[in-house]
Amino acid sequence: MKKICIVFGHHNTIDSFNAAIRDTFIDEAKKYGHQIDLINLFEENELLPFYRSDINPPPKIVLDYRKRLEQADVMFLIGSCHNLRMNVILENWIDWVLHPKWFFSYKSLLPDSKFFGNYGYAIPGAMKGKEGIVSMTYGGPMLSYFNFSFFDNIPYRRLKKSVFKLGGLKISYLRFYSVLPNMSERQFKSHMKKVRKFAGAI
Repeated sequence: MKKICIVFGHHNTIDSFNAAIRDTFIDEAKKYGHQIDLINLFEENELLPFYRSDINPPPKIVLDYRKRLEQADVMFLIGSCHNLRMNVILENWIDWVLHPKWFFSYKSLLPDSKFFGNYGYAIPGAMKGKEGIVSMTYGGPMLSYFNFSFFDNIPYRRLKKSVFKLGGLKISYLRFYSVLPNMSERQFKSHMKKVRKFAGAI
């Protein structure tokens, strides 16, 4: 049994495709005895301001999110891909919450070097060894996104290499392509079957 903190970042929290992913996952995960801590970012009583590095210490809400993650075994982000990034509310949440020195700290290889003092490596922090899951939906077909497959700045690679690995997370993904309003019922059920299978394997 695991405690899963879901961070849901789609504006339509009721009947969107992303909401269906969330609800289907929760329904299936509970069958296996997992506990769910759900954060609907668009329905929070207090919304995070746009990230600014000069706000230090961070707002109390950031510290509260971190406490919830510390109590969880799994962090599960759910949202859509916009312009090769997660949607803005999730990206803003990532900037605030998954931040040094809580998420990782940095150690220089040659701290006394004039020329190489900024070169070093990340030391994972509070989330080390936990699981990080990202569910990402795309409006277009898979092929249109694989045109960018050689670049590390497409969403799942950027999150994996530039964010999650810094914090020592174990990483897995759910990706859904051609998520359009005219999706067939057969295709929708196939996607939800994938979600249930994924939830059962955690």
